[in-house]
Amino acid sequence: MDKARFEAARQAVAAQANSNGGIGTLGEKPLHAVVKHYLAVDPAWHEQKIGRHVVDIYTGERIIEIQTRHFNKMRAKLTALLPQFPVTIVYPMPARKWLIWLDPESGELSKPRLSPRRGRFNDVFFELYRIKPFLNDPNLSIHILQIDLEEYRRLNGWSHDRKKGAWRNDRLPLSLEAELLISHPADYCQLLPAGLPESFTSADLAKAAQMSDRRAQTAINVLMSLGVVKICGKDGRRRLYVLVPGTKT
Repeated sequence: MDKARFEAARQAVAAQANSNGGIGTLGEKPLHAVVKHYLAVDPAWHEQKIGRHVVDIYTGERIIEIQTRHFNKMRAKLTALLPQFPVTIVYPMPARKWLIWLDPESGELSKPRLSPRRGRFNDVFFELYRIKPFLNDPNLSIHILQIDLEEYRRLNGWSHDRKKGAWRNDRLPLSLEAELLISHPADYCQLLPAGLPESFTSADLAKAAQMSDRRAQTAINVLMSLGVVKICGKDGRRRLYVLVPGTKT
């Protein structure tokens, strides 16, 4: 992790936006642009065409794709590119998030309010499930960035306070807080919480990781497909799981 390089990328993108009235050549969002400049300072590596696909970064050896959500949209690219190139999917996620509301009628901005929700690396499981058939490919790696950011939302929702169902305008990165690189199946163990029993249920995982039971079941589904976790018995009606020997890092 290089906080200074991230800050330099943030400043460079802000300067570019001020000078030409926009960011990037493909109408990209500030978060995407800053992460791209952080990972590849040389603009010659940006937005390269490989076959039928335009990729965010091509170093000459590795393809890097930045995806803030909807990993399912990556399936066509992964199908085409993984047989030929090492591919890293970069997942920028909020570490801490300050919400700022924009009134579309007056243009007034609210004061920033810190969301109580903190980002966790294991939040990525929901997105990993969308590309589960590709996760065992040795050419695929996952790079997670935890970033403090400001999120601007438009007060145009359907609720009385106009917040529920409101649109998200933009997310502006503030600083880089943590990184995690996953290069092979054993690395996925880093997404499991400390203090998990040797054999555990989905409810045990949900409690230890502070996630919903549904999210815990999704995580276990992904880990089983990777050969990292296996069923070892039952606790009442719930299945018991254990880490496969040799996968714990």
